[in-house]
Amino acid sequence: MALIVQKYGGTSVGSPERIQAVAERIEHFHQAGDQVVVVVSAMSGETNRLIALAGEISKHPSRREMDVLVSTGEQVTIALLSLALQERGLKARSYTGWQIPLVTDSAHTKARIERIDDDKVRADLDAGCVVVVAGFQGIDENNNITTLGRGGSDTTAVALAAALKADECQIYTDVDGVYTTDPRVVDKARRLDVITFEEMLEMASQGSKVLQIRAVEFAGKYNVPLRVLSSFKEGNGTLITVDDEVDMEKPVISGIAFTRDEGKLTLRGVPDTPGIAYKILGPVGDANIEVDMIVQNLGADGTTDFTFTVPRNDMERAKEILDAMQSELKAREVITNDKIAKIALVGVGMRSHAGVASKMFGCLAREGINIEMIATSEIKISVVVSEKYLELAVRALHSEFELDKA
Repeated sequence: MALIVQKYGGTSVGSPERIQAVAERIEHFHQAGDQVVVVVSAMSGETNRLIALAGEISKHPSRREMDVLVSTGEQVTIALLSLALQERGLKARSYTGWQIPLVTDSAHTKARIERIDDDKVRADLDAGCVVVVAGFQGIDENNNITTLGRGGSDTTAVALAAALKADECQIYTDVDGVYTTDPRVVDKARRLDVITFEEMLEMASQGSKVLQIRAVEFAGKYNVPLRVLSSFKEGNGTLITVDDEVDMEKPVISGIAFTRDEGKLTLRGVPDTPGIAYKILGPVGDANIEVDMIVQNLGADGTTDFTFTVPRNDMERAKEILDAMQSELKAREVITNDKIAKIALVGVGMRSHAGVASKMFGCLAREGINIEMIATSEIKISVVVSEKYLELAVRALHSEFELDKA
């Protein structure tokens, strides 16, 4: 008997028919003798619908109330799935995040998990129940409902798997695994049988939508066996594992991740003095805005242009912060650009192979694509380019590094 945590995304539970199909899959595992905890997202489109409703009421809704609102989507799904399981003769019990409880900090809309009380879940499993948990949500120390950010159901599933010491955490989605890049952009993209936690973390952080980044962090930290599978067809999916379980002769590059959800901000003519980076980025970080790539260019007049990227939906808020500080910082102007995209090559093979960056830059140059920013790590090279060149760049790089070949 195995203890399995399964997560089903919005498309997997997007209609009553799909919920019935999920219930049928769960029934097979239960009949095989496995204990099953199921984490579900809201039905596809529901979260966006709720956000749009809020927008009709308020231009700047409070984050606390938004968490109360959008968390209701998952509550609908857990009830419907539990009913579907009960109709099949299974014992099933649903839980919202606060009922478990899954305790988080108080950063509304971007909360982080602090602890999970697994007593109720274990008791239900021991009693033969399938436990159905609302993903994406929790409760803070003051009993406020919180949410974990978009994709947070993945994090819920992996955190529960870690707390329960599950034998495997299975992420069911609308794709059958992790691909070398998005198959909708490159039709020759290839499914990977295995990828390391480290590579998957970089892929997720650089824009791959298959898994949420904090879910991969949890899985890597607690060594939770993690597998990405399709809700709609059979297959082994992609196993995410530790480095020493991966073939060392694998290709230098495992995949190409990209995101359009980036905004770029530049402060021009800032004095080049010690501490200027902190003066700029400190208030941005205090506003819970994540900064990604940073470039600082020293000018001939002793000033510097300071450029950084943030999630696109945080760009205007970041600009408001910079505008308020412009006089204090003695900046000539604040410039924003939301027509950019970030592309990243990812692969543990970079550690032992030179020339990857020059090969990447040469490929983009031949396509006439200008690079606006560059960032590197041991296993990743990221560039920012104009958004209009995104798909051309990804296709060219996928071909250049022969990622369509097994």
